[in-house]
Amino acid sequence: MSTLTVDKTTHPAPRGTPRRPPHPDRRPRTGGRILASKAAVNGLLALIACYTLMPLTWLLFAATKSNADLFAKPGFSLGDFHLFANLGDLFTYNDGIFGRWLLNSFVYSVLGSLASTLLSLGAGYAFDKYDFRGKEKLYGFILLGLLVPATVISLPMYLLASRVGIVNSYWAILIPGLVSPFGVYLSRTFSEGYVPRETLEAARMDGAGELRIFGSVALPMLTPAFVTVFLFSFTGSWNNFFLPLVMLNDHELYPVGLGLFNWNATLSQYPEQYALLITGSLVSVLPLAVAFLCLQRFWRSGLTAGAVK
Repeated sequence: MSTLTVDKTTHPAPRGTPRRPPHPDRRPRTGGRILASKAAVNGLLALIACYTLMPLTWLLFAATKSNADLFAKPGFSLGDFHLFANLGDLFTYNDGIFGRWLLNSFVYSVLGSLASTLLSLGAGYAFDKYDFRGKEKLYGFILLGLLVPATVISLPMYLLASRVGIVNSYWAILIPGLVSPFGVYLSRTFSEGYVPRETLEAARMDGAGELRIFGSVALPMLTPAFVTVFLFSFTGSWNNFFLPLVMLNDHELYPVGLGLFNWNATLSQYPEQYALLITGSLVSVLPLAVAFLCLQRFWRSGLTAGAVK
C-alpha cells in the first residue's frame, strides 16, 4: 500500500503548528525607535519655533513697559503694565505722525500689491496659455530680474523718477512696485496647474472674448494664486526700506519702517522715544501677522500648485 507524501513547500502548515520566530535582522522597527525619532523631530521644530518667536516675544514684553522699566527690568520680565498708555502716546506723539506713517504703509502695500498681483497674474497667464514669437526668450529675460537685488536698481530708479518728476511722492514708491518677476513666475506656475485649456476653449466656443475669459473664467480659478502672490508682494512692500529712503524726503510720506528708523536715529536726542519705538515696532508687525492668519487657507492650498499633474 503506497503512502502519500505531503510537499511542505507547496502546502500550508496545519493549524496549531507553531511558527518560527522571524529572523533578528528582519524584525520590524520597535515602537521605541519610532517614538524617539518623532521626539527628535518635534524637539528640533520646537527649538526652531522658539528661536523664531523669541524676538517677537521680547518685543511683546518690552511694549508693556515704561521707559524706566525698559532699563530697570530684564528683557523677558514684566514691569508695570503700560501698554495702553504707550499706545496712546504713540498715536498722539508729534501730532499723530505714526498714524500717518501707518496709513502710508497701507497705501503702498495694499494698493501697490493689488496692482502688482493683477499684472503678474495677467503676464503669467499669457505666458502659459498663448503662443507668440519669442515667448520663452522674453520669459527668461523677465526671470533675470530675480537675480538683481532691489538695492542695486534703487539709484537708477531714483534718476528715472527725478527725470520724470515724481520724486518725493506716492508714485515714486507705487510705480516701481508694479513689476514683480517672481510674481510672474509664480503666476505662470499656478496657471499651468489650475486653469485647464479645455475650459478656455469651451468659453471661446460660447463666444467669450479673451479679456472676459481671463476675468470671468481664469481669474476665479486662480484665487489661490492671487492670494499667494498678493501675500508675497504685500510682505515685500510692507518691509520695503531702501527705496523709500532714496525716494522720499517729506516725513509725512514715510512708510512705518522708515519712520521708525528715523526715530531710532534720534534716540540720543529724544530718549522718551524708546518706549514709542518699541511699541511702534510691535504695531508694525501686526498687519503682516493678521494678513497671513486670515489668508492662510488660500495660500497653503496653492503652495503645491503644479507639483502633481
